[in-house]
Amino acid sequence: MALFLVTGGAGFIGSNISEELVRRGDKVRILDNFSTGKRENIANFERTIEVIEGDLRDLETVDKAVAGVDFVLHEGALPSVERSIKDPLTTNAVNILGTLNVLSAALRLGAKRVVYASSSSVYGDTRTRLTVGQALAVARARHGQALAVARARHGQALPKKEGMKPNPQSPYGVSKLIGEEYCRIYSSVYGLETVCLRYFNVFGPRQDPDSQYAAVIPKFISLMLKGRRPPVYGDGEQSRDFTFIDNVVEASLEACKVKETGRGVFNIACGERVTINELVRRINGILGTRIEPTYESSRKGDIRHSQADISRAREVLRYSPRVGFELGLERTVHWFKQR
Repeated sequence: MALFLVTGGAGFIGSNISEELVRRGDKVRILDNFSTGKRENIANFERTIEVIEGDLRDLETVDKAVAGVDFVLHEGALPSVERSIKDPLTTNAVNILGTLNVLSAALRLGAKRVVYASSSSVYGDTRTRLTVGQALAVARARHGQALAVARARHGQALPKKEGMKPNPQSPYGVSKLIGEEYCRIYSSVYGLETVCLRYFNVFGPRQDPDSQYAAVIPKFISLMLKGRRPPVYGDGEQSRDFTFIDNVVEASLEACKVKETGRGVFNIACGERVTINELVRRINGILGTRIEPTYESSRKGDIRHSQADISRAREVLRYSPRVGFELGLERTVHWFKQR
């Protein structure tokens, strides 16, 4: 029976992974400092796992957590683009030093593989390169539909593929990209097996709606259940590849098993785009309400569009998103209604 360490195991993603491992009969240890993770997330299965309370920045604690484990699922991080812009130093310390500590401990203590939770934020605004003729066409499109079409054709490069040059727009994105690079180095130089999964806008049960830096889906559901108008930053036509938690759990566990990982970086998403305005409409449809959002200024670090090419994950990890956006949203709304 394999022993799995889940860093950040009391957080949203980490607790869902831990619970699935317990359900499958594996031995589970988690490391969490409970700064963003919650005891209530692991309450239903805490008696069946080992819990180490401690910080990723402390190498001695990380060594204790890694000792004797077969696989490390490194979910622990300080999330949020907005938080990282306000406090880049702490984001750097937790996400970069913490990841380096995990890799160092895994190598020295004989772990078989580290699966690293990266993020779509490493891509940032991936732009296509324009020819001179294309650039002139955009410049000549002075107004209306022509400008919109030109921008759509010659602006953002979608879907995002693993081979694209990263262009992170926030300290959080930078920290995740550097974590990927450390994984690559630990594989190529030291021989430690690593797999990096670029999660795209994960949502589902246990996601915190009350944090100052709450993700959009839990925040909107929580507000709309109370009859309050959700805030949209910008015009609401920005889009995201929302990915239900069950898909991420399945991909993360499969990444522990697959023999051939190639370069070891994979997009984990549904491969579809949903605008923020459409998200509000879908939640209204599930709740049977007609709540209109408020519109506020765009936020620094936010990208316009995000959509993943998941063909590489399909081919190598045998990944297939089993729960689509609409069903996942229904399940998430139902979970929040039961709280």
